[in-house]
Amino acid sequence: MHIDIFTDGSSKGNPGPGGWAYLLRITDKDCKEIQGDGGEHYTTNNRMELTAVIEGLSFVRANFPEAKEIRVISDSSWVINTMTQNWKRKKNLDLWAALTPLLKDLKIDWKWIKGHAGHRENEDCDSRATRQACKFLKQSIF
Repeated sequence: MHIDIFTDGSSKGNPGPGGWAYLLRITDKDCKEIQGDGGEHYTTNNRMELTAVIEGLSFVRANFPEAKEIRVISDSSWVINTMTQNWKRKKNLDLWAALTPLLKDLKIDWKWIKGHAGHRENEDCDSRATRQACKFLKQSIF
């Protein structure tokens, strides 16, 4: 079994209403895709980028406990470089603490991709994360 987790986050204002989204591609004898998204009323883009990763990994842990090798694909150089180049974790420490136990016993390949560059899965996640941010924006206006 191979699992790719594509992620993206968005915020309308930084801080402001935000959204996150992931797309899982699970390849075993079949190939299937699973989506998830959500948002918050008051957040930052970086928080949403990291939340997308956490939510995607949480879904995998809960539904595919046999999965041990995962590739996380994100347009967030902040997330990817923190994981691959040991950038110091200065902010959003609550989210980094939530991510840490999800990594246990997993081999994760962290891959950065350029955002807004026509990458189908990234564009899908971006669209859904933006839609969530807009939903929370509308809720905060009325």
